[in-house]
Amino acid sequence: MDLGLTGKVAMVGGASRGLGFAVARALAAEGAQVSIASRDAARIDQAATRLRDDVPGATVLAVPADLRSSAEITAWHEATVERFGGLDLLFVNTGGPPTGSALSFDDQAWQQAVDLLLLSTLRLVRLAVPVMAARGGGSILVATSSSIKEPIPNLALSNVVRAGVAVLVKTLAAELAPQHIRVNNLVPGRIDTDRVRELDEGRARTIGVSLEEQRRRTEATIPLGRYGEPDEFGRAAAFLLSEASSYTTGTMLQIDGGLLKGVW
Repeated sequence: MDLGLTGKVAMVGGASRGLGFAVARALAAEGAQVSIASRDAARIDQAATRLRDDVPGATVLAVPADLRSSAEITAWHEATVERFGGLDLLFVNTGGPPTGSALSFDDQAWQQAVDLLLLSTLRLVRLAVPVMAARGGGSILVATSSSIKEPIPNLALSNVVRAGVAVLVKTLAAELAPQHIRVNNLVPGRIDTDRVRELDEGRARTIGVSLEEQRRRTEATIPLGRYGEPDEFGRAAAFLLSEASSYTTGTMLQIDGGLLKGVW
């Protein structure tokens, strides 16, 4: 299937590794011009080099940007528009907040989680919409977490704030539809990324088992019997961002191997 992404301009957050990098690679492979960002300047430059190696001929702009900062989000957006002349696709993605229980965090930690997850989404969308609308429309995809359906133990900050992000996406989908801008959620389950490995290591230490045993126990809860690969997530993102899913907005697609058991 031709996703019709050739020449489209995409911004991809948190793209130095993991899910963000996988999405950037999938979009580049489909012919999109990709602007990638993450906090670490060296890592985002390395990611751009990897993309060009993985996808010969890929057009990539790498911008160091801390997505907790309104000023750095604005600078990334402006650099993208200046380089490519517009924007068609936006993949909103950041790292996760610290682990811990709800009452273990002070007000500052909660505010930082809001800045990282919720306000970063709002700020990116606020900048993207006028540029997309001027080009006749666009597509926005937000990476959330399975915690928006089933809260995950010891991830209180993520559980609470990502739920707000999911509601924001649903709200924006209705508000932006008249401008031909689609907005969707993409929900990863246990995808084999550095972040998931870190969470597995923490859980293994807490319950006193090896990392291998912790992973085996988790895999036993997944109907497909394995962790997902980042590229499986990336291909799903490319589809939702593309015109191949032109009648899809305000939805929540799970890439989880059947992990989440709820009907809705």
